[in-house]
Amino acid sequence: MTDIWIVFAIVAAIVVLFIWDRLPVIAVCVGAALALWATGILTLQQALGGFGDPAVIFIAALFVVSAGLEVSGVTAWAGQLLIRQAGASRTRLIVLMMGFVGVLSALISVNGAVAALLPVVIVMAIRLGRSPSQLLMPLVFGAHAGSQLMLTGSPVNVLVDEASEYSGGGGFGYFEFALVGVPIVLGCIAIVVLFGQKLLPERTSKTLPPDLSRHATTLFEQYRLSKDVHQLRVRAGSPVIGKQREVVGLYEQPDLKFVTLKGTNGLPTREDIVREGHLLVVRGPADQAAQLASQMGLAFSEDGPTEGISDMLFNRESGLAEVLIPPRSPLIGTRFFPGMVTESGDLIVLAIQRQGEDTKPGAVLAGGDTLLLQGTWSALDRRLEQPEVIVVNEPDLVRRQALPMGPGSKTVLAALAIMVLLLATGLVPPAVAGLLAAGIILISGVLSVEQIYRSINWTTVILVAALMPLSTAMQETGGAALLADGLVYSVGEMGPYPLLAGLFVLSAVLGQIISNTATSLIIIPISVVAAEKMGISVQPVLMCVCVACAGAFLTPVATATNLMVMEPGAYKFGDYWKLGLPMLIWFFVIAVFLVPLIWPF
Repeated sequence: MTDIWIVFAIVAAIVVLFIWDRLPVIAVCVGAALALWATGILTLQQALGGFGDPAVIFIAALFVVSAGLEVSGVTAWAGQLLIRQAGASRTRLIVLMMGFVGVLSALISVNGAVAALLPVVIVMAIRLGRSPSQLLMPLVFGAHAGSQLMLTGSPVNVLVDEASEYSGGGGFGYFEFALVGVPIVLGCIAIVVLFGQKLLPERTSKTLPPDLSRHATTLFEQYRLSKDVHQLRVRAGSPVIGKQREVVGLYEQPDLKFVTLKGTNGLPTREDIVREGHLLVVRGPADQAAQLASQMGLAFSEDGPTEGISDMLFNRESGLAEVLIPPRSPLIGTRFFPGMVTESGDLIVLAIQRQGEDTKPGAVLAGGDTLLLQGTWSALDRRLEQPEVIVVNEPDLVRRQALPMGPGSKTVLAALAIMVLLLATGLVPPAVAGLLAAGIILISGVLSVEQIYRSINWTTVILVAALMPLSTAMQETGGAALLADGLVYSVGEMGPYPLLAGLFVLSAVLGQIISNTATSLIIIPISVVAAEKMGISVQPVLMCVCVACAGAFLTPVATATNLMVMEPGAYKFGDYWKLGLPMLIWFFVIAVFLVPLIWPF
């Protein structure tokens, strides 16, 4: 068997294994790279060279920037702004939603944009009385279209740009993709506005993510912190001065509960000793609060009883979390009281309930009890991973929905602006620009090292890195030339337009059954050689492939984002092609007829 047919056999095996879907994607890709080495097609350095390629590093950096925007609340802020601007008009809603997700996906990738806006759009649909199925597929398809607006929109864009550089085309500018991206987005929006209501089903999933935008209000009402809350200042000579907060927490009044202790700066404090100037925050009838103040030498704060209590406990720096004591928890049988500081020293217990009713101060915990905890967001994230408790709503999810533009948002926006500026001006290579932005996000503390590891979609990174050598093998063995010869021969003297049409159909069909990134790595070397054999520029050919790979609309398995909305949108397999086919036809028109007008043959 010649080297060419060995490469073709490896490509066929990759496609079959992707369709079979029984082996992990990364196992298939790494296996392909090793097979190229084992058969002698490539050296070991060539077979594993993709893992050090600048394009792979750039793609990984984009995942970090995307996570920074999400964790800092920038995407939540933008989503809530979208809700406010959309109003009740369906047309206005579709235009704003698809336009916004398109721009966002161009900045932080399709996966990041859809993941960030998915809960926002579901909440928006519910609030406006619309079926989520009418909005979620347009959300995803709008993201696919928007990926063509900028270089950072998709790994395929990065690969096409790199291929253009290596083949003498000169690459594509950061915003140059918008020359086709803008008409693509506008056309997709028009299709949804005009035909979407008829082509999309009217369904509502039984499992929708919760609306946590008013989470703090819900918790305040559940634990009765929304009214009858009083702040009592510790005056000089008060008998509580020097006492441990446990003594205050266990002080018995029929309906008066200790909530927390505030320092002299007016913020919750975890100090164990009560001092002059501290504020005791209590909940209960005003007459009992007055009786306590009289007995203990306290004075009602001039700030008012409930003024600022919600902002004090739930803000950009600190938040609330509701936890459940599960069966067999080691906390069962321990004594807790409202206002106490947990053993870790960084969380405060604000309230304890059993079957919806407050427990007595100092009562031992039992399975099924719920606790309301307050602390910094980082402390909530760190401490509530322990198995002793079950978190009702993850603090990270709450923060992203309820507190847009949270801590670090300005830093992340600055990092994003620096990256875009460097990419647009070409002052540094894309990988360097991406690493600088990711480095700013890490050093500023917006994301920890562990969070950065989790934010990177390693399947995509390994897929790109492991399949890059396949492109090299197809070129070095002459496999790409052989396929290009067949493609050029089939179009004969009909000219370059049939070549673009053939490449589009091949890329689009393959992209419906395997990932569009893997598709591009297979098709790019063929398209480059075909362009060279026809004596035309590689620019329109590569851009045609780029647009075709973005048109993964016809099946839910075409991309991770298509699958992401399948359950919340209650979609069936056959729902996708109904809206996807008109969009794919529009992509074909752009790729075959508009692209050559912008990048001449």
